[in-house]
Amino acid sequence: MASVAIIDYGRGNVRSVKNAVEHCGTDAVVTADAHVLNDASHIILPGVGAFGDAIAALKAQGLPDILRDQVIAKGKPFLGICLGMQLLADRSDEHGAHDGLGWIAGDVARLDPGPDALKIPHMGWNDVTLTAAHPLFTRLKPDQLTFYFVHSYHFRTADNAHQLARCAYGTPFTAAVAKDNILGVQFHPEKSQDSGVALLENLVRWNP
Repeated sequence: MASVAIIDYGRGNVRSVKNAVEHCGTDAVVTADAHVLNDASHIILPGVGAFGDAIAALKAQGLPDILRDQVIAKGKPFLGICLGMQLLADRSDEHGAHDGLGWIAGDVARLDPGPDALKIPHMGWNDVTLTAAHPLFTRLKPDQLTFYFVHSYHFRTADNAHQLARCAYGTPFTAAVAKDNILGVQFHPEKSQDSGVALLENLVRWNP
């Protein structure tokens, strides 16, 4: 049976994510403990706030090495949410230059408001367009591909093969990424009602 560990490093909506996962009928625990993570079948890294602050908080708890062991070495299914997805990149220029986890090649840059000078941060419901097939979006019909976003920065993948979905706000940006057992979504499934629950159900069923 699947069990989900939600990383607690003080920079994410961990309770909302936990409630959403449990709504899928799956056990979930909020933790930063390596022993607890070792017992989990799936790992979620949520994130809210600034990139540099978040990566510093992860390092302060020794989490980059712990996560690398669980996700890279052991191959456990992993999902980064919002800032948690951006942290997968090589670097970010949010309030200075910061190195990321470097699990998926690319960088994080501020959203371009486009010709209509849209308000940043991008906040609210938007449709996403799949650019590749993946089990994360299995059983979601085209009219269910609407999710809730709150962000000012976006992940620019170095390789388009790692882009799973796109969204348009001002200009197009990456809405989801995938590489082997590693997934990331820029939107918040825990705030996306039925579409978000369906996506999390797909995640806990996924065993790459």
